[in-house]
Amino acid sequence: MELVRATEAAAIRAVPFIGRGDKNAADKAAVDAMRVFLGTVNFDGLIVIGEGEKDEAPMLFNGEHVGNGRGPACDIAVDPIDGTSLTAAGRQNAVSVIAVSDRGTMLDASSIFYMDKIVTGAAGRGVVSLDQPIADNIRDLAQAMKKPVGEMTIAVLDRPRHAGLIEAIRSAGAGTRLMLDGDVAGGINAARYETRIDMCVGIGGSPEGITTACALKALGGYMQGRLAPKDDAERARGVAAGLDIDKLLEIEDMVSGDNTFFVATGVTDGGLVDGVRRKGPMIRTESIVLRSRSGTARRVIAEHLAEKWL
Repeated sequence: MELVRATEAAAIRAVPFIGRGDKNAADKAAVDAMRVFLGTVNFDGLIVIGEGEKDEAPMLFNGEHVGNGRGPACDIAVDPIDGTSLTAAGRQNAVSVIAVSDRGTMLDASSIFYMDKIVTGAAGRGVVSLDQPIADNIRDLAQAMKKPVGEMTIAVLDRPRHAGLIEAIRSAGAGTRLMLDGDVAGGINAARYETRIDMCVGIGGSPEGITTACALKALGGYMQGRLAPKDDAERARGVAAGLDIDKLLEIEDMVSGDNTFFVATGVTDGGLVDGVRRKGPMIRTESIVLRSRSGTARRVIAEHLAEKWL
């Protein structure tokens, strides 16, 4: 619940900037709120997946310690707003996110910005692979799920780099769900049984990949990733940081152990959670809380007295 308070605060503080066209202002408001609430949590948190380096403050930077220093030592992944562009444009699926695991268990992939990913539900384990063509992955997953290929829906970030991938998905007979941003929510929805998304694929942020892995450990979903440096210089930085650039990463390579938490609060409405809503004197938030050790997914609906936030 302490983590939920931090994502709730970030989401609420971002609301005045929804649809205002200034993603940096929205992000700063969310960062400031999240930092204050994280400072009250009983843990020694080390940010492994943050928003930048120390000289870029007031971002929650890689290597920053958060919490009150008491309690367990943890690795932290934070994204005060996953979908700042969505927030600025007033579009759906922006969320505030925190993921936590035991100290030393979260892969620090910060030197490589992008990661190629494939995410499914449990049916994809031993069935799909980044090493085989997308058409084969779709056909094999459809067979495992006992669904016609024509009923498969594949989520992909809508980016020019994915033009060929999108065409290949449609040529295979499946449909696409193009995401403007926010591939953490896309990956989680691919692993949840009650959504229409069967698979999430493509190149997105490596920080988002590690964060998604934390959530999937609680959902029982399946994921593979491979780091995707954009040039030789970035590849060299990754090698210098000790990363195996060409390794096919399984979930355990991204986040090891069985004690992970994932928390997301909606900023704007979306398929994962509803966004912040003002209801008379109250502000309503919806959050999802996932814990791997217990294998539970909880939804937290909270009503906050608006006068405390205005």
